[in-house]
Amino acid sequence: MKVVKLADIIDTENHVKADNWESRRLLFKKDGMGYSLNDTIIKAGTETHIWYQNHLEAVYCIEGEGEVETLADNVVHPISKDTVYALDKHDEHLLRAKTDMRMICVFNPPLTGRETHDENGVYPIIEDDE
Repeated sequence: MKVVKLADIIDTENHVKADNWESRRLLFKKDGMGYSLNDTIIKAGTETHIWYQNHLEAVYCIEGEGEVETLADNVVHPISKDTVYALDKHDEHLLRAKTDMRMICVFNPPLTGRETHDENGVYPIIEDDE
């Protein structure tokens, strides 16, 4: 059994920060669960272009308000506390935060924890478990 406390991750290598978001990475590929789990903060007033071509992601918003615009059809989906959205078709999208948003994110295949978005908003597949 593995027990992870968010407080133990803050300001470590598992707390990844960008200009418009922070990802606190809780479970990884090496944990052998078949998915990874992140606790992510999206900063108010920001827009993030994301296109997980190599991963499926489910996102549960537990705080805040914003929207996701899927770029294939330009549909805007309001997102608020207690809302789940699933990018089940590797959907290219824009994530806009009206307020700070706290999101619980599950990835399949699981992340190693070392991934960063490329210029197209894509996480690469990293084959090793380190």
